[in-house]
Amino acid sequence: MDGRGSILAGALSLGISSLGMLLPIAAGAQTFEPIKPMDTAGVDKAMLDDVFGRYEIRDATGKKKCRIILKRDYMIGGMQIEVAKDCAAQFPVMGEITAWRLMESWTIDLVDALRKTRVRFQTPDERYVAIPEVDGMDELFKLPAR
Repeated sequence: MDGRGSILAGALSLGISSLGMLLPIAAGAQTFEPIKPMDTAGVDKAMLDDVFGRYEIRDATGKKKCRIILKRDYMIGGMQIEVAKDCAAQFPVMGEITAWRLMESWTIDLVDALRKTRVRFQTPDERYVAIPEVDGMDELFKLPAR
């Protein structure tokens, strides 16, 4: 093999081993079906106002909990969210959440600093459930106003 062949073989070997290190990262990331943001122009104001406020994310047993506040102020990536300091200890992905979005069919997406949806809560019935489950999250429960 001449010098060019051994350099190419070395580069390919390095590229393949680097790719192998990235696969676990990519495998852990969830991919969500794209859906459109909700067009709130024709939505009843009272129904829309009810979306904002205090929530609790819970696992299926109710033992792991995380409190968040969905705010109506816009920012890069969606609307502002306040995440309790202990949330990442309960659900690690919450340490990466920086915004939220209201999507069609009243779906709530939690997004990271890169504007990527990391968690999606949908309403197949009268409650918000994580579809698919991420970090053991089961439901998003609306807390009463203070």
